[in-house]
Amino acid sequence: MPPKAKARPKAAPQPARQPERPEPAPLAVDQSRMEIFLVATPGLEDPLADEVRDLGYSPQIQPGGVTFIGGWPDVWRANLCIRGATRVLARIGSFRAMHPAQLDKRAHRFPWADFLTPAIPVRVEATSRKSRIYHAGAIIQRIEAALKDSLGVTIAEDAPLTIKVRIEDDLCTISLDTSGESLHRRGHKQAVGKAPMRETMAAMFLRQCGFDGREPVLDPMCGSGTFPLEAAEMATGLQPGRLRDFAFQHLTSFDPEAWAALRMPAPVQTALRFYGSDRDPGAIRMSRDNAERAGLGAITDFQNLSISDIQPPEGPPGLVIINPPYGARIGNKGPLFGLHAAMGETLRSRFAGWRIGIVTSEAQLARATGLPFREPGPYVAHGGLKVRLYQTAPL
Repeated sequence: MPPKAKARPKAAPQPARQPERPEPAPLAVDQSRMEIFLVATPGLEDPLADEVRDLGYSPQIQPGGVTFIGGWPDVWRANLCIRGATRVLARIGSFRAMHPAQLDKRAHRFPWADFLTPAIPVRVEATSRKSRIYHAGAIIQRIEAALKDSLGVTIAEDAPLTIKVRIEDDLCTISLDTSGESLHRRGHKQAVGKAPMRETMAAMFLRQCGFDGREPVLDPMCGSGTFPLEAAEMATGLQPGRLRDFAFQHLTSFDPEAWAALRMPAPVQTALRFYGSDRDPGAIRMSRDNAERAGLGAITDFQNLSISDIQPPEGPPGLVIINPPYGARIGNKGPLFGLHAAMGETLRSRFAGWRIGIVTSEAQLARATGLPFREPGPYVAHGGLKVRLYQTAPL
């Protein structure tokens, strides 16, 4: 007889398949307590934090800028009133994303409609650091798809709104650029000279010099007038953003009536005057035109003078601040030593009681003035160079 076949062991019962849990929707932040990030010119984070503190906030310095906590009215105020920030970012939400499919799914579930409207085009920028999703182009594609699929938003390179996506350590943070154009574009300067000092930088250098709006300021190489105009605005309390528009005006949170009330404070009256001179008559025409557009023509005075012809104006001493030429290569600097020596001689002999501030990339040029400078300030990025502020006590 053939052997009996062995009975097969019964298969262990399989557990019932659990239904797949739905992906939790990424949450936006509480819009009354957002992290507001002010982008700073590298090297000027400290004076920017001081300015934010003076406005009543509690700033934290981070790489590349300063943060504080606030709501949309604080975002509007930051854009309108803060002189040293390059732009204002509102961090509106974050979520974990370990791989592209997860980024895609969570981006589609993000509550974009809380902030954006389908009628306003947007553009997307992305960066990644120490993350498994490392390709910026792939991040941008998935965020753009989510915006189009979930809200019907148009994507355009020249869009008035920019969404900035940063993935760091697999945490995806979404920010809105609430400024639009860089905040150094105040709205009154239609003409600029060569190698201009940005208004945001000029304001922070004035602050580092101790300027508080209660003394005259003179720039004997004024170019298009940036230092005297910034000083005049600071003295009169004029808001740096009063003449321009901002990206946040396209967001769902924008309140036109509240914004109109915020941007119309009465300027402070001042008996001070703010002075600029330059050997280039074209620069003086630019400065005067810019002053008139800014509403500062009555308290500014621009003269076509060489550095050897300047004289201190009548009245109390104040601050002389200069952004002189410093050349891009050492071979260009030969004639500049004579210029700096003459400038120093003029200031030492005629400006007793005045403080001096000079912005330069070259310590040798600063020393050529013969002025008794203190230890220079930190290095600041400017036009591909690293510059520093050199200051004196009253001469």
